[in-house]
Amino acid sequence: MTDALVAFLRARLDEQLEKARFASSTVAKAPERFGVDPEDAAAHARFSVATAEVHLALLEDTVIPHLGAGGAAGRTAEYQLRLLAAPYVEHKDYPHD
Repeated sequence: MTDALVAFLRARLDEQLEKARFASSTVAKAPERFGVDPEDAAAHARFSVATAEVHLALLEDTVIPHLGAGGAAGRTAEYQLRLLAAPYVEHKDYPHD
């Protein structure tokens, strides 16, 4: 289950980053088209991309290395994995137990 959830979550977070980059590029080029102040559009774009990057970094750098470890570190890593995956639980490809 853990391996399947890691693969699933990596794919979703990669998609999220790609979507954030695309959206930020689109809105930043013509914010008036979307009725958004240019400064607000730029700030939101930075926030969206940074959020996606942070989620990927958290998964790769702090969760995956500790999955399967014994004790508190392993339990914490599995808990963090499930927290990161929680927004996607209704996704059609979510690997339910």
